[in-house]
Amino acid sequence: MSSRIETLGAALAAHFGERAAQVTAFGEVTIEVNAADVKATMLALRDRGEFRFEQLIDVCGVDYLLFTGASREGPRYACVYHLLSLANNHRLRVRARVADDAFPVIDSVVDIWPSANWFEREAFDLYGIMFTGHPDLRRILTDYGFVGHPFRKDFPIFGHVEMRFDPQQGRVIYQPVTIEPREIVPRIVREDAYADDPGFAKG
Repeated sequence: MSSRIETLGAALAAHFGERAAQVTAFGEVTIEVNAADVKATMLALRDRGEFRFEQLIDVCGVDYLLFTGASREGPRYACVYHLLSLANNHRLRVRARVADDAFPVIDSVVDIWPSANWFEREAFDLYGIMFTGHPDLRRILTDYGFVGHPFRKDFPIFGHVEMRFDPQQGRVIYQPVTIEPREIVPRIVREDAYADDPGFAKG
C-alpha cells in the first residue's frame, strides 16, 4: 500500500471514525456511510484541508438484488460517488446504501458539486433512486413516458411498453409490448440411442 493511500486512510479514520467503514482495494480507498449522513460527509470531504475533494467525477446507482454473499447484505440500492482531490492527489469512492427498497431516497449533492446534476438524474432514471433537493429531477436517458427503471435487476428484458409511429394518427404512440420471448440458445436434437452408436465410442 502506498504512503499516499495510507495518509488518506488515516485522515478518514481520524475524522469520521466508525461513521465511515473503510476498505482499500485495487489502489483506491472506499468508505461506506449512512445515507442520512451523505450531505455532512460530502461537505467535510470537500472543505476540510486534509481531504479537499474539489471534484465529483461520477455518481452511479447500484442494485444489489441478485448479488450474493456480503455484497447483498443490507438495503438493495446504493449510490456510489467518485471523488478527486487535485490539491492532495487523492481519489476516493463513497458508497451510501439507500434504506427503503420500495422507495429509495437520498439527499442530492448538487449544491456541493454542480456536476452531480445529470449523474443524479441518470441514477433516478435507470434505478428509480430519488434525490431530495435536486433542482430538476426528471428522466435523462429514457423517454418521459417510459414505464419503470431499466437498470433494476427485476426489470423485464423486453420492458413494459413499446413506442412506434402510427401513420393513421400521425404521431408516436405507446402500446403494450408485442415482442414474444424467444429461446436464443441453440437446441441440440439427438436420437434416443445416439450413445450406442459405435462411432460415438472414444478410441
